[in-house]
Amino acid sequence: MSMAGNLRKVAGLDRVGGLRKVARLARPRARVDLSHPARSPLGSAVVNCVTYQDGVRVPAGRDLVEAVERVRKSNDGFVWLGLHEPTDQEFAGVADLFDLHPLAVEDAIEAHQRPKLERYGETLFAVFKTVCYVEHTELTATSEVVSTGEIMVFIGPAFVITVRHGRHGSLGPLREELEAHPQQLAKGPAAVLHAIADHVVDDYLTVMDAVQGDIDQVETEVFAENSARLDPGRIYQLKRELLELKRAVAPLDRPIQELATKPIRVIDPEIQAYFRDVSDHLLRATEQIAAFDELLNSILQAHLAQVSVAQNEDMRRITAWAALIAVPTMVTGVYGMNFTFMPELHSRFGYPLVLVVIAVACLVLYRGFKRNGWL
Repeated sequence: MSMAGNLRKVAGLDRVGGLRKVARLARPRARVDLSHPARSPLGSAVVNCVTYQDGVRVPAGRDLVEAVERVRKSNDGFVWLGLHEPTDQEFAGVADLFDLHPLAVEDAIEAHQRPKLERYGETLFAVFKTVCYVEHTELTATSEVVSTGEIMVFIGPAFVITVRHGRHGSLGPLREELEAHPQQLAKGPAAVLHAIADHVVDDYLTVMDAVQGDIDQVETEVFAENSARLDPGRIYQLKRELLELKRAVAPLDRPIQELATKPIRVIDPEIQAYFRDVSDHLLRATEQIAAFDELLNSILQAHLAQVSVAQNEDMRRITAWAALIAVPTMVTGVYGMNFTFMPELHSRFGYPLVLVVIAVACLVLYRGFKRNGWL
């Protein structure tokens, strides 16, 4: 029985019609996109399952349980099993085979966990939040800027199990990159954990660069003409998306520090030096988030100040025009009282004189308001 077929049996993935024939499984398969929603040919939740010895990928075709037992007894190599959003039934057999702690299994299935690092005997359980920049043609008050997912990693002396949740964060390219450097992969499961952590943190920095473009665009529009017409909801939306990014990045600092400094049985001391490099990159991402948050606060305050100034200017214009209208209103109101003894009513030049007085008064007021910038 091939490793893939045995994996179906272990994970309970093939319940209808029994196991497929070995010959059918042995056929060469076309390359497929293993990211969601496409599924691996191995089964519903199984993305891949490979054995490595001395950093070199061992051809598939042997029994999975036998391969696990062999690497455990010989202390030579390890098994890397990749899953995508497994159900309870799909993960039950895997948990039994690798003796995973029930609490860690529950976290891996339910997802929506904060980044963390937990130890269960000889097994290390790590949770990483993955992020992805969502492309958009125009930033609006409802635009999705950052999409998040999760990668859970179980590592033991002879195995690595990765459980991925979300529509991004495929580990296929990372696996190929590791296989191109067998000397690093030969350092065991800890090397895979470091590669995943480094991959996740590098994605943080990539998303930061993209988010900075959106922030720069909003900043430019705030200080452009007619900036008071800018929808402040766009700024708030960026702050909300930045908060989601912060929830993914900030809690990871402590787990990375533990991996870089504390002695852990399944982490080779040589690998810890690599985790210190990941910690430096994570610190850069954390500082960028704090800087972006401060910048958005300043942009929002500047926008609100510009809106207030624009409103004051509008009120001054309205007041100036009201004053101009008040002069003829007052004069015509006086002569509209229709008293009998009003000498100007019987004057031949009374009417044009009043009009001239109104025009001159309005002109004087207009020039005064214009000179002071009210009009």
